[in-house]
Amino acid sequence: MNGTFALLFAVVSLTDMAQNHCPTGCLAHSPEAARISISAGQTQFQDNFIGEEIYARYELDHKLGPYQNAIGLSVTDTGDAWLGFGQLWTKEFTSGAYVQLHAMPGIYVQGDGPDLGFPIEFRAGVELGYAFSNGARLGISYDHRSNADIKATNPGLETLQVRYSIPLQ
Repeated sequence: MNGTFALLFAVVSLTDMAQNHCPTGCLAHSPEAARISISAGQTQFQDNFIGEEIYARYELDHKLGPYQNAIGLSVTDTGDAWLGFGQLWTKEFTSGAYVQLHAMPGIYVQGDGPDLGFPIEFRAGVELGYAFSNGARLGISYDHRSNADIKATNPGLETLQVRYSIPLQ
C-alpha cells in the first residue's frame, strides 16, 4: 500500500475542504458527534495473515473543516500495540452508506509480531459501511501502517477489520 491511503486521504479531504468549507473558514470549528469505535480483525504482513487485532478509537466531539480528530489504540494477539492521534474524513450518503478515510501517526511497540522498522508508524486507511438511524455505524475497514520510509526497514502491516461505532450523545 505504501502511502496510497495517505495520498487518497489528502486529495479527497483537501478537495472537500476547498469546495465545501473554505467559504466559511477552511478549518472552522463545528460540532460533531463524539463516538467510540471498537473493531476486530486480522493483521497481514508481507501478504500473509499473521494474527488478530482489536482496536478502540475515540472520535472527538468537533470538526475542524472536514477533519474530525481521533485517538486510537490497538493490540494484537502477539502483544504488539499501536497508539495514535490523527484525523478522520467522513462522507455519509442519504442511503445510510458512508465512506471514511483516516490518517493517524502513532507509536508502535513490538511484542512478538513483526519488526516494522521504527517506533513511529503512520496508519492510514478506508472504511465502508452503513450508518443506522440511531447514529451507530457498522463498517469494514482496511488500513496500512508503515514508517513512511523514515528508516530503511519499512515492511508495513495491513489490517482488515469489522468496526462498530456508537455516538456518545
